[in-house]
Amino acid sequence: MAQVKTSFFCKNCGAQYAKWQGQCNACKEWNTITEEVLKKEPHPVWKGKEKPGSSRTRPQLLKDIQADDHIRISTFDQELDRVLGGGIVPGSIILLGGEPGIGKSTLLLQVALQLPQKVLYVSGEESAQQIKMRSERIKNNSSKCYILNETNTQRIFAQIAQIEPNVLIIDSIQTLHTQSIDSSAGSVSQIRECTSELLTLAKESHIPVLLVGHITKDGLIAGPKILEHMVDTVLHFEGDRNHMYRIIRAPKNRFGSTSELGIYEMESRGLRPIANPSELLISNQSSQLSGHAIAATVEGVRPMLIEVQALVSTAVYGTPQRSCTGFNSKRLNMLLAVLEKRAGFKLGSKDVFLNIAGGIRIEDPALDLAVAMAILSSSLDIVIPKGLCFAAEIGLSGELRNVPKVDIRVQEAEKLGFESMVTAQKSKTATAQIEVKISETLKEVVTLIF
Repeated sequence: MAQVKTSFFCKNCGAQYAKWQGQCNACKEWNTITEEVLKKEPHPVWKGKEKPGSSRTRPQLLKDIQADDHIRISTFDQELDRVLGGGIVPGSIILLGGEPGIGKSTLLLQVALQLPQKVLYVSGEESAQQIKMRSERIKNNSSKCYILNETNTQRIFAQIAQIEPNVLIIDSIQTLHTQSIDSSAGSVSQIRECTSELLTLAKESHIPVLLVGHITKDGLIAGPKILEHMVDTVLHFEGDRNHMYRIIRAPKNRFGSTSELGIYEMESRGLRPIANPSELLISNQSSQLSGHAIAATVEGVRPMLIEVQALVSTAVYGTPQRSCTGFNSKRLNMLLAVLEKRAGFKLGSKDVFLNIAGGIRIEDPALDLAVAMAILSSSLDIVIPKGLCFAAEIGLSGELRNVPKVDIRVQEAEKLGFESMVTAQKSKTATAQIEVKISETLKEVVTLIF
């Protein structure tokens, strides 16, 4: 009987050790090292077309390499194409992560049914009948979408060689297992080995691979951290189940920008891309209520007007509460300190609740001025004039700092019918339809509004 070979892997970062130890030397985490069975098979996992001695296996001068002008594959989804940088690059690997039930499988199935190319949809979590039921709910059928229920990578590669698809979708990477390793599916070694095999497949055959990745309770993609380094693009699908909106971001993208944002609306027929989110994220009833302010934000090259809601009340308990949804809580504490120190408003004994309408999360620093104005509006119970929006960053000294892309913020506000905008710098494209008010400090804005 052959001796079973085992090794120890860190579940957090994927570092390998010869024996068990309490702390991982790579990521410094405790109790994350587990034992897994290893057993290498002699047969290859993917037989590419390249042979030893070809251009792929010998060094080349950079000037002699012929660059292929690959045309991106459009997903016929404006939001996804924007986040990817214009479409799917042939031979790339895209990892889509998100919470359970957020809509990852629905989004990729919609993409598979919309593509005119031949698509192989491999599912290790759902049966073919369940996928058929979802496609009927989406009400979209395709004659070039193949469904395969398989988790063994060698069998998947055999079907790829037979069908020769143009796009490969795997749902999910945590369900795959390879015969090269005897550990269970979802383990650190299996995820790393299966991703390595898919990486070889994508680079040699120029077939783009879209992977679904599960996340942990901390919001990180399950598996070793090296998984995110191996793929070309990492997409995060975010959103609250209690809200209808879903947001897709790209924290890593080798072929496009990482600051773009895609917004969807979850409907009974699936995910609907939202072309103009500003009109949906601004309520018409809030113009006559205190504690509401409109911020002109930009994510990538896309301008959006966001409604900021604030509630300031007397603290019932000894310690005042600070609660915010869609905004950084540490940033909120900093703005409250600036309002008290530089503007003279005593908010240290008040409860402050902040909410970004629509359940979305924005990281644009231009949101600072709108947050401060919403807090002061609720504290003083004074309504901010209708048709006024804000776009400026607040410094620790109470000064207003410039924000990039003021011109497209002004154009978006003008398109939605706003009459004036408070900012820290002038706009080159300002017209007579909208007035751009320049302020240097927070005190000037407080005097102007209140």
